[in-house]
Amino acid sequence: MKYDANGALLSTEIAGMTPISRGKVRDIYDLGDSLLFIATDRISAFDCVMPNGIPDKGRVLTQMSLFWFEKFTWAPNHLICADASQFPAALKPYEKDLQGRSMIVKKAKTIPLECIVRGYITGSGWSSYKKDGTVCGMKLREGYRQAEKLDKPIFTPSTKAEEGHDINISPEEAAKIVGKEKAERVAELAIRLYSEAADYAEEKGIILADTKFEFGEVDGEVIVIDEVLTPDSSRYWPKDAYQIGCSPVSLDKQFVRDYLESLDWDKTPPAPELPQDIVLKTRDKYLDALQRIAGRTL
Repeated sequence: MKYDANGALLSTEIAGMTPISRGKVRDIYDLGDSLLFIATDRISAFDCVMPNGIPDKGRVLTQMSLFWFEKFTWAPNHLICADASQFPAALKPYEKDLQGRSMIVKKAKTIPLECIVRGYITGSGWSSYKKDGTVCGMKLREGYRQAEKLDKPIFTPSTKAEEGHDINISPEEAAKIVGKEKAERVAELAIRLYSEAADYAEEKGIILADTKFEFGEVDGEVIVIDEVLTPDSSRYWPKDAYQIGCSPVSLDKQFVRDYLESLDWDKTPPAPELPQDIVLKTRDKYLDALQRIAGRTL
């Protein structure tokens, strides 16, 4: 296992196994009839992985996903086991490294869409709306202000790129990629998950502005896969600091994006190293999100 000077896990090594994927955050290993997902502490922005990580970030992502999996029992998901002490014997030497940041999950056929639900107009959606009154090609009514709540949540899928940028597409284009019935099913699931999570988060004093889901298929059933409603896949805003007309304070990696925007960096690799104060403040935001939403600490 490779850790940086702050104790952030940057990459994993398991004897006798080669990861079948090293994503921006997760290392995935094939266990035969299942997969091992390990959430490292890597952090990416603008499709670039930073050279140093955010300590405990992977544990926050895993614990947040587990919280939502447990809460939404009506939505089938890929989780088999998240207790590293119960993992196969070959993983025993790595139990301490894996505990809290890993899951053994079902092998699913990935549905090749990023399933984004937006409840507020912000980020790239706001930029697009200012330009031509649309968000991801969907025409919205006039009069929205930055960070304002939409009249109802909207499903704005994108392609799932192996490398580079995902491309926003319309629900009609999504149907052409995966079929009409499947596209309607994931849209239905995504909007319900978002809506119920947003209602719950609001009770905790948090606004869930938007989020991204991924879905797969096991034996013909559509299930939730990967991470769910984490600070990496969602925008969380503290309600007491929320204001319409500006970019709200966030409990997610938008803080890192904002820092990087202040640099003279062209958003292409190699990415700059994050300074210590940005690393620690970002860690605090992730831990705060876990505590406030899931009521959990590490």
